[in-house]
Amino acid sequence: MTDTRPDTTPDASVAPDAESTPHDGYVYVPPVRGDSPEGTHVWDRVPYDPAHYGPVEDWATDLDHANPEYNRRAPEIWKELRESGCPVARSDRYGGMWAPITHDTVNEVAYDTDHFTSRSVVVSTTRPGDMALPAPIGGAPPITSDPPFHGMARRLLLPPFAPKQIEPWEDDVRRLCGELLDEMGEITPGETVVDAAVQYAQHIPVSVIGRMLGFPAADDELFREFVHTVLERINDEPEQRGQAFRKLEEYIDAQVRDHIDDPRDDLTGYLLEVEMDGSKLAPEHVRGTIILLLVAGIDTTWSAIGSSLWHLAQTPADRARLLDDPEVMTFALEEFLRAYAPVTMARLVAEDIDFHGCPMKRDDWVLLPFPAANRDPKQFEDADTFVIDREANRHSAFGLGIHRCLGSNLARLELRVAIEEFLRRFPNFELAGDVRWSVGQVRGPRELPVRILVD
Repeated sequence: MTDTRPDTTPDASVAPDAESTPHDGYVYVPPVRGDSPEGTHVWDRVPYDPAHYGPVEDWATDLDHANPEYNRRAPEIWKELRESGCPVARSDRYGGMWAPITHDTVNEVAYDTDHFTSRSVVVSTTRPGDMALPAPIGGAPPITSDPPFHGMARRLLLPPFAPKQIEPWEDDVRRLCGELLDEMGEITPGETVVDAAVQYAQHIPVSVIGRMLGFPAADDELFREFVHTVLERINDEPEQRGQAFRKLEEYIDAQVRDHIDDPRDDLTGYLLEVEMDGSKLAPEHVRGTIILLLVAGIDTTWSAIGSSLWHLAQTPADRARLLDDPEVMTFALEEFLRAYAPVTMARLVAEDIDFHGCPMKRDDWVLLPFPAANRDPKQFEDADTFVIDREANRHSAFGLGIHRCLGSNLARLELRVAIEEFLRRFPNFELAGDVRWSVGQVRGPRELPVRILVD
């Protein structure tokens, strides 16, 4: 999802062997790292110092979405910023970062592909240099791609994620949810505590996207580690984070080689065979897109499932409404997505711009917190209230602009089935301890202890 991998192999430094076919393998070329974009794969705008990433005293001028306090109380922070008259927060961390928090400002950045590039979409302490894969391609197309390449790369992925391709997965997802609930063992109502995140939500999209890609089921735990590397370790020491990225890339390379040796009908096989402009995809395009599908297809959905169960654990009336009137799920699903949207994307400033009085400079980061846009009272009535049967609900949970999530059909299916099956098995439950929230650009509970109650 990002092309800012220090001390590992950026996409531009990975080349097919001269005597191999396009997908036979890669040659590792050590990346060039420096203090400017010229002649580097990755560069540091400011020298890395872990002391820069300590406590936050003022969210308006020192925002850090990787601070553990942020995701835990994000809706409160957004409300405080809006009510204080701050439509765009800023920070000197990560070499300079901005964060619009109203619906209008988020929408404006998302649709402005001239001033804001998608070349990197996950904030990091480093930035891609001019030797890394440049726009319009980026390291994980199409999410890191700018027009016009973006449109071509996105169209390639529309067929496998079309509704008719996703709908047949419902029985498998429902069966998986049942198995996960069975594995929780014997339940004593009023006493048994289960972790609805660790034991349930975090397994569902991992298993589904792994199967879609044709990867071994035994690697599910490895996938969770990759998600942690890409999305949560954003202010770690760059060399350590780079080594973790290299492990991810080596894993993908091995899976691609396995599919070349043993072709089969799955999403990886599709990417190896599909053509763009009459040619098969370049190796770095295949790898980058697989990384995108693996990472984006896991954390976003498990976070949405976990947040929805977190809400239901505290709201008996909404649990009862879903059980008594299953038809309300049509509206409830969209309200879960609006109120607990998990995904914040990022852009890099492509050229200096005065954005509503904010002097944004080239290569500044810009966060796009779609969840904050969904809580804007100018866009939604009672924006901070969960309304289970809300009808007018044009939320931004799946993004705005050219990068609107192409996996939305799959995400909705997994979220709906996961909630239905958990409620069917455990119609009555409550929070049973401290909830640990994620850090970084995807918001959701990482640990969610709930006590199962008497029906």
